[in-house]
Amino acid sequence: MYINFWYPMATSEELEADKPLKVQAIGQSFVVFRDSEGKANCLSNTCTHRGGALASGKVRGDCVQCPYHGWQFDGEGNCKKIPSLGSKASIPARTRIDAYPVEERYGIVFAFLGDLPESERPPLMDVPEYEKEGWRPTLQHYSIVGNYERSIENGIDPAHNEYVHDTHGFSGEKEEEYKIGEMRIESAPDWAPWGNGFWHTFDAPPLPEGQMAEGRTQAGDLEVGTGHHGPNMVWTYIHASETIWFHQYLFERPLDDGNIHLYLLCMRNGFLEEKNDSYMIERNQYVADQDKVVIEDLRPVMTPATNTKEFMVPADKVILMYREKLKEWDVKGWRIDTEEVERNRMKVAYAVPSPARREQKGWVLDAIPLQTAEASKAELKAAG
Repeated sequence: MYINFWYPMATSEELEADKPLKVQAIGQSFVVFRDSEGKANCLSNTCTHRGGALASGKVRGDCVQCPYHGWQFDGEGNCKKIPSLGSKASIPARTRIDAYPVEERYGIVFAFLGDLPESERPPLMDVPEYEKEGWRPTLQHYSIVGNYERSIENGIDPAHNEYVHDTHGFSGEKEEEYKIGEMRIESAPDWAPWGNGFWHTFDAPPLPEGQMAEGRTQAGDLEVGTGHHGPNMVWTYIHASETIWFHQYLFERPLDDGNIHLYLLCMRNGFLEEKNDSYMIERNQYVADQDKVVIEDLRPVMTPATNTKEFMVPADKVILMYREKLKEWDVKGWRIDTEEVERNRMKVAYAVPSPARREQKGWVLDAIPLQTAEASKAELKAAG
């Protein structure tokens, strides 16, 4: 898992105006809440006094109040009130807590969990069709018991559709003539250097009978593009016909190395009536549940340390490119040292370092341990 990327923390609908929300992400606990103006904020969930869980407290004006001793923290992480000191007491700066940049887009609350200054942060994956005339969104979210890197690789795997999804392939019935065709690799300027993707054409069945059957009435070539953005996001463009397009954006939040919460935003340029939303959500969940069955049974749960522990084929090209991107971020020193975190789980409360740590010193909570760039380079060299 990595710091210095955007993670989906909740839907806008889930984040109520007067109630803090506890969110687990990248192995740590966070509190998300709205201030008096409705702005979403994200803080480390551990109070700097005696370790109380802020998300179990209350929202008081622009602050979240710790349930243990009533300390209050604003959206910038500054402690604004310590009741036991009295109302006129001066509050030491060291009581502050880590606060993270937040963007609310597409009906999702995203937090940048890391310490990079704004000019150096990877961008949030763009959804150009959102709120554009002629397009309609649906948003759904669900969980998978598995590793998020495995899930991302599943999303950019062209060969699994034939066998996993009867909506996209023929379940092996055309095995004698089945073969992955040319993969047209892309690394578009608007999201490089944060991802890679490809387009390809494959034989697919017609859409099933029902509300959207007229969008694709016969089997034949289906034009599909897919790729990743950062370590935890996937875009997939499905052009069912010359005029009916489905553009999907998957935002993943690893709770830890073995659990994921996923947010699927599907944009469509046909069947725009609201009555079709429930069918679209149902169909997307049908496909997601098929992926879920496969991902939850993969062994090992996490991606192997070296590619030699899996026999890769040409269809895995973009998966290998994704793994190379992960290595680049390893060398930057952004990967969390989860083994060290686990060793100290009962003794140390860590915080993901926030941008303020670049300017201010003397924090109460230790920054979460990261794999050093030197260690990552040594691992890469050892792996060949």
